[in-house]
Amino acid sequence: MKWIAMIGVLIIVCLGLAAIYGSYRWQLNTDNLRAKLINGRQTIKPQIYEQKEIEGLPDPVQRFFRTVLKDGQAIVAVVKLSQQGQFNLNEKETKWSPFTATQLVMTQRLGFDWDARIQMAPGVNAFVHDTYLLGEGSLHASLLGLFTVAKMHGAPENNQGELLRYFAEATWYPTALLPSQGVLWDAINDTSARATLTDGATTVSLVFQFNAEGAIATCRAEARYSTSVCNEVH
Repeated sequence: MKWIAMIGVLIIVCLGLAAIYGSYRWQLNTDNLRAKLINGRQTIKPQIYEQKEIEGLPDPVQRFFRTVLKDGQAIVAVVKLSQQGQFNLNEKETKWSPFTATQLVMTQRLGFDWDARIQMAPGVNAFVHDTYLLGEGSLHASLLGLFTVAKMHGAPENNQGELLRYFAEATWYPTALLPSQGVLWDAINDTSARATLTDGATTVSLVFQFNAEGAIATCRAEARYSTSVCNEVH
């Protein structure tokens, strides 16, 4: 029994050391990714929002910008977010695990890095980077920050998926949805409009529906990447 106890303690110590080293190594990777994001940043133009910019846009889009923006406010260039909550790790059944995350977003040159830690078991974390950097999307998941369990990078579907995430999340910092920031708006009806964003070789579109107060009620992608049709809205 004494030897079993000693082995158990040794396993716990080794697991703890691996967790510490893995977290340290993962943080170095995060720092490197975010340095590339910051170094790729461009001077934002214009720096100030002027209401005349939205003249000629579809009516529901104009109402939206008048609701959420004030003439003369700064155009958002950098966003830093912190998150905590529950993450469902299973597509077929409910299996929620606690997570914490930070996210750094650049609106010019646009990109983001989402760095999450998901608790798999006490003392055992999965680390996840969800990233759009210099026109390429990537996903990297690692157990303890040491053992890669998923890695996708640079394929057209990755690029489109991550750019769509950036575009949808721009509702949190709505100056990124302005025409001056590269967004094209097309009318659909009195309460909705289509927005299109192009970055390099990737183009994505979202349909926004607005409520009576002028705020965004929903947004959805009408089409996703396929081998025959890429980045096309039907």
